[in-house]
Amino acid sequence: MNDFIRDNIELEITEDDEVSTYLSIGDLMSGLLMFFVLLFITVIIQRDEPKRIVIGNVIGQMKSNNIDVKVNSENGDVSIRESILFSKGSAELKPEGKKFLRRFIPIYSDVIFSKPEFEKEVSRVVIEGHTSSQGDYKNNLELSLQRSASVTKYIFYEMNFSNKTRLSQKILAAGRGEIEAEQSFDKPSDRKVIFRFQFRSHDLADKPHPNLSSSENNQ
Repeated sequence: MNDFIRDNIELEITEDDEVSTYLSIGDLMSGLLMFFVLLFITVIIQRDEPKRIVIGNVIGQMKSNNIDVKVNSENGDVSIRESILFSKGSAELKPEGKKFLRRFIPIYSDVIFSKPEFEKEVSRVVIEGHTSSQGDYKNNLELSLQRSASVTKYIFYEMNFSNKTRLSQKILAAGRGEIEAEQSFDKPSDRKVIFRFQFRSHDLADKPHPNLSSSENNQ
């Protein structure tokens, strides 16, 4: 009888030890998972830090100089209304549009080149023309490209500012037409020119692994 009781006690102790072991392993795995999640978040925050500082400086300079633009706080897009730069349906800069660019561009470029880390972080500045969805798709696309080209040509052929040469090495002109417009509506805010940053940190994050072939990267 005593042997039976002793065997049962030993069995219960063994089972308790196994449960404790399983719980310890489970706690360890949960801890490791939390560690890697926090590590991932930290890396993302550090990667985005230069980008956020550049965008914050753009917003601050636009406000302090009373530049009439809309700045996206997430990606740094600077939107300039069509009515400021062009007459409706035209790709020729208005006199007030030229005046606006003479104020805007030196301040905007000064942010990019104010610090070496800012200049390094901004790999490209894309000048994009946008239209509403009204009218012919092809004509809208052509008009948007002509407008971005007009802005680009004016900046580099008719303006003088301290960072002109360095900015010219980062600029790309693009026409987006009505691609990002709200369909079936003639929405004034869709007719605009956008100065859009391409950030180096995001370019690096999006690059394929060097050990993968192009076919493997497309899978």
